[in-house]
Amino acid sequence: MNFTELKDFLDLKADLYNHPDFIENDPIQIPHRFSLKQDIEISGFLTATISWGNRKSILKSAGKILDFMDGSPYDFVKNFKEADLLPLTEKSIHRTFNGEDLSHFIRNLGRIYQQTDTLEDLFLLQEGETDFYHSLERFRTDFLGITSHRSAKHVSSTYKNSSAKRLMMYLRWMVRQDSRQVDFGLWTRLKPAFLSIPLDVHTGNMGRQLKLISRKQNDWKTVAEMDVMLRKMDSADPARYDFALFGMGVNGEF
Repeated sequence: MNFTELKDFLDLKADLYNHPDFIENDPIQIPHRFSLKQDIEISGFLTATISWGNRKSILKSAGKILDFMDGSPYDFVKNFKEADLLPLTEKSIHRTFNGEDLSHFIRNLGRIYQQTDTLEDLFLLQEGETDFYHSLERFRTDFLGITSHRSAKHVSSTYKNSSAKRLMMYLRWMVRQDSRQVDFGLWTRLKPAFLSIPLDVHTGNMGRQLKLISRKQNDWKTVAEMDVMLRKMDSADPARYDFALFGMGVNGEF
């Protein structure tokens, strides 16, 4: 396929998969259970954090987190006491993300929401930035705080060349907005034009088969390589092609 044919093909697939039916089996269904902005932010962030492996398992584990927080994430992080976190000791949450990790995440979220009413503040771009490479590292530093903790491994570092797939997925959820109402578009100070594809095994393999990327590793350098192609196709909303690449990959179309 030439460039025009490839763009038309990906436009078609993005329209096919960017549909409310997509929500039912995807981790994004978890924040869709809420209407309060902060509940969406918190449940989305925690769900994105554990989004690796089988999607059914992810949804089950995310539901476990919500149950622990009494179905009210914002109220919980604003008002919890240390004694409330004791039941998480030695508790399994999702694979290597355990109760100790969740406790530390809750503490960090509580600290942040004492300073601001939205997590968007931690992701804002600085002058001259056109992607989230530096923003995600600043978020990581702000979120984790100065105290070292084992949970740090669950927040990817772009400065270590991570693709930061789960954080990029979370940003897509919070920033993109269109008539399909899959993504939320809650964060209006961030431009969809600067989003990148959440690069994982599905989007990476599809990107290589369609010759959008040539690098074999799923790392930040590959994210940047894919950005070049997808921003040529849609400079205002390149991340919408995540629906096309992920949808085709997870459904085994190729």
